[in-house]
Amino acid sequence: CLEHPNEIDGIRAPYLFDGPLREAVHRLKYRGWKAAAPVLGGLMADYLEDRKIPGQALVPVPLHPRRLRGRGYNQSHLLAKETGKMLDIPVRQDLLVRTKDSPPQVESTSSEERRANVAGIFQASPEARGTSVILVDDVTTTGSTLFACAETLKDAGAESVWGLVLAMDS
Repeated sequence: CLEHPNEIDGIRAPYLFDGPLREAVHRLKYRGWKAAAPVLGGLMADYLEDRKIPGQALVPVPLHPRRLRGRGYNQSHLLAKETGKMLDIPVRQDLLVRTKDSPPQVESTSSEERRANVAGIFQASPEARGTSVILVDDVTTTGSTLFACAETLKDAGAESVWGLVLAMDS
């Protein structure tokens, strides 16, 4: 990390993205099944309670405003909100925004495409300076989105940035 001080400090994923969990995430993300958020957020909270990660706030990976309007909600924000409520950790949506729309990561076929897809699309608030945050997302495959978010937050002065995702897709 000394060579690359703006890298993410670590990523935690308590589950593999398959079976009933995969179905629940797909329903939350693509079918408007927001009722899954408390259960899935509870799984994340249980994990975080047993395996502490340094962080003063949970920061959901932001959606571009156009995608947010289309979906009606940010599933990462719902997960962060439920996790934060259960553990009494604040959720800070104001620290990171997505400034450019990009194709969904699921449409990218290689890790290089995924990295290029998210390069330079986030902007951090000056209030990120000195903070320790935990990025929250539903699923990660290569970590490209989390890496891009962490780099943006650390460039703005964040002290530490960890990632917490519900599941890892292989």
